[in-house]
Amino acid sequence: MTATASVPHAIESWLGNEAEDLLTYQPKVSKQLLHLPGSDSVDRIFAQSDRNPQVLRSLQQLYSTGRLANTGYLSILPVDQGIEHSAGASFAPNPIYFDPENILRLAIEGGCNGVATTLGVLGMVSRKYAHRIPFIAKINHNELLTYPNQFDQIMFASVEQAWNLGAVAVGATIYFGSDQSTRQIQEVSRAFARAHELGMATILWCYLRNNAFKQDQDYHLAADLTGQANHLGVTIEADIIKQKLPENNKGYLAVAKASGKSYGKTHDRVYSELTTDHPIDLTRYQVLNCYAGRAGLINSGGASGKSDFAEAIRTAVINKRAGGSGLISGRKTFQRPFEEGVKLFHAIQDVYLSNEVTIA
Repeated sequence: MTATASVPHAIESWLGNEAEDLLTYQPKVSKQLLHLPGSDSVDRIFAQSDRNPQVLRSLQQLYSTGRLANTGYLSILPVDQGIEHSAGASFAPNPIYFDPENILRLAIEGGCNGVATTLGVLGMVSRKYAHRIPFIAKINHNELLTYPNQFDQIMFASVEQAWNLGAVAVGATIYFGSDQSTRQIQEVSRAFARAHELGMATILWCYLRNNAFKQDQDYHLAADLTGQANHLGVTIEADIIKQKLPENNKGYLAVAKASGKSYGKTHDRVYSELTTDHPIDLTRYQVLNCYAGRAGLINSGGASGKSDFAEAIRTAVINKRAGGSGLISGRKTFQRPFEEGVKLFHAIQDVYLSNEVTIA
């Protein structure tokens, strides 16, 4: 019997040649240093914070919905791409999603904990669905209609509007490292403080954006840089951090070398003792920077392609084994036929429901 023989066959088969490695790897940083997801996450972590009882109720509602209810894990449908990437680029592959109701239907039938989308989408169907699935109102966006295209997260909605339509949480993006990041940090920090006052939870998309991060590799996906973005995110009291799965490391060193100038600060131990090149180690470093897992790390599913199921299952296994709190999956689910999108959500959730896929 192999070490992975008890893992559900579907999960193991999607992982292919990586199955043994991803399902048995033991990372450099012990899980004993982390606050791990569990059915009592809100009681154990947030009840001792400065979050008021209304925020605790909102967080508990989010963690108590869908197929992953009361596990400590999250499966979220995000649909802000109609602004971020344009409606045509996002919905032409499956035009039913021009209609906001189908976005809500996919999240519900997909067994999601919540749906993160725009003020317009949620507002259009608020009275029909706000009591059926937790709303996460995404309040800022980057739009690509201005010519020439620019990349800046600007506020499209207010926290009060999110509260009025029944949202249990607000979401926002910061482009850390960009020319506009200082303003974005201040704007989102104020918005998150107001959201907490009104009893809503906060989710931050901690993205990197700067051409300097594009060197021999795309260091927008570096564990050391994304880890620091996560740490900045929890500093402004994001309850949940959304981050891309890391694919490399030593972003600080690469930027400094390419520019010939000093850049930021890091430490040799980050690379020698806290990480390796293994994806579970790189993702665990992201978790470590989320106050050692006190704020849950959810990784993104990425763009849609030919290997969506395999890529999504791989990301879920890495996130779970690293100590993360779930997956946020957009284009991989809504740019395919409705029933296939539901099936993909269930396949992702099965990773978190499986007792045989363990935290490393």
